[in-house]
Amino acid sequence: MHYVGIDLAWGDKKPTGLAVIDADARLLLVSAVLADDEIEAALAAYDGPCLVAMDAPLVVRNATGMRPAERELSADFRRFDAGTHPSNTGKPEFAHGTRAARVAKRLGLDIDPRSGRARRAIEVYPHPATIVLFGLEKVLRYKAKPGRDLELLRSELLTLMGHVEGVVTTDETWAALRTTVQTATQKAQLRRVEDQVDGVLCAYLALFADTRPAEVTRYGDLETGYIVTPTLPPARPAAPSHAEVVAEAVRVYSARHADLMRVGHEAVDLVRGFLDEAGINYLSVTGRTKTVASFAEKAARTAAGLPLYDDPLAQLTDQVGVRVITYVSGDVDAVADVLAEQVRVADDRDLGQETAQEGRFGYASRHLLLELATPEGPQLVQVQIRTVLQHAWAEFEHDIRYKGTVPDEHAHEFDRRFTLAAGLLELADREFGEIRDRLRGVAPAVTTETPADDDPRLDPRELAAFLAGQYSDAEWSRADHYNWIAGLLLELGVTSLEELGGVLRDADEAAIAERMDYRHPPGAVRRLDDALLQVFGERYVELHSNAHRRAALAQRLERLRG
Repeated sequence: MHYVGIDLAWGDKKPTGLAVIDADARLLLVSAVLADDEIEAALAAYDGPCLVAMDAPLVVRNATGMRPAERELSADFRRFDAGTHPSNTGKPEFAHGTRAARVAKRLGLDIDPRSGRARRAIEVYPHPATIVLFGLEKVLRYKAKPGRDLELLRSELLTLMGHVEGVVTTDETWAALRTTVQTATQKAQLRRVEDQVDGVLCAYLALFADTRPAEVTRYGDLETGYIVTPTLPPARPAAPSHAEVVAEAVRVYSARHADLMRVGHEAVDLVRGFLDEAGINYLSVTGRTKTVASFAEKAARTAAGLPLYDDPLAQLTDQVGVRVITYVSGDVDAVADVLAEQVRVADDRDLGQETAQEGRFGYASRHLLLELATPEGPQLVQVQIRTVLQHAWAEFEHDIRYKGTVPDEHAHEFDRRFTLAAGLLELADREFGEIRDRLRGVAPAVTTETPADDDPRLDPRELAAFLAGQYSDAEWSRADHYNWIAGLLLELGVTSLEELGGVLRDADEAAIAERMDYRHPPGAVRRLDDALLQVFGERYVELHSNAHRRAALAQRLERLRG
């Protein structure tokens, strides 16, 4: 007797997880396939007596809402966040029968749960089964949903795999899946494993239902659809309701809000300082801390009647946010690299790249999740990095879709127009990057007040032109940085371009470049800053205008000296 698990995708574009175990719960097969032909081929060797447990609706006859079985199961398991999604013939995937029933027919399986035939199939649902089998208080959050980062999904999936290993004797293929989870760098890699893990769990549920029939409950019937799952113990204490979870999370968040506001201001200063120190040009660095009202609204969100967040304080990772707007797309990666060198990055998602991989145009932004040390402990800060054009698209799209009212009859037309605009802006971003690359060595426009006749500082505009020639391969610097470096030059007694040229003749540019090992071309002001540091050493570090960055300059000086 073989026990087969099929975590069946509702369409053949996404992977289906397959698994087979024997009567001793030894894993014989675990794999992922797409089409029904592939399912049949993969299971062809197991053509004898078997019970197949499918995580997919076998029978759907109701036109709207939920099947009776889904309502009954959800009533018992919703407090564990293990309720079902609604299945009805109003959905395209069930309008002409179910994929699960078609697969069962191809495999020669009787789908009547009361059948005594040698080859049978039943419908199961892993989420409530895990609650009973593994004594969980809530379902494990290994399914990718908004607010769940890579590390959370990895941790939860590894926890589930550990539980499965307690009831199934696994093999080398399973060990390879565990390694994939442990080393995954993208959520998509976890998804490919997740389907197969669910398949193994379904296979065990087939074994459990066949060998321990007194310990399972069948919700519903063959006529309207049914689900078989291990029986929930009657004495199980009830978990807090979603409303109670949200209320407690809002209470804690409100008490911490003042500290989070402080962290938000510090995060902006920290990010701005890192970018200025690295000589990265940017338009703006801004930040915000989510209001208590906004946190409460998001924490309470549901989908299909089920909570999106069962632990809002841990899952809402955008409580503190920083946004960096760059001029060109190449600087987005530069900003991300600079931040990754300075602080721990808990998650890194390039949403523009994800959209492109799906063959679409749309929202483009790099999202980093930084872990910052605070007096209250580690705090996650979400940093969004995008170009000024990407920002314009995102702000306008958000304003129209979420703050405005789009009539239903115009929704598809608006989608098409937003997609068209996103594609055009991507092209514009590329052209701006090309223009910037070709203008290296040309002085940027520096807008400042006209210096007074008795102002001894170098004119920032003349300084910008001088540095464009001195460092022809450098990026442009922020306009206000030319004025700032002119003040430092004044403290050094350098008040003319001729004097500055003499100072720079003493700088060893090749040695500076080798020692600093710039990962991204720094701006002209940063190049001058390093040259002055090499030439003047401790005197430069101790300048009054450098008081706020003496520690960083001292580290840089040590690096320059090898």
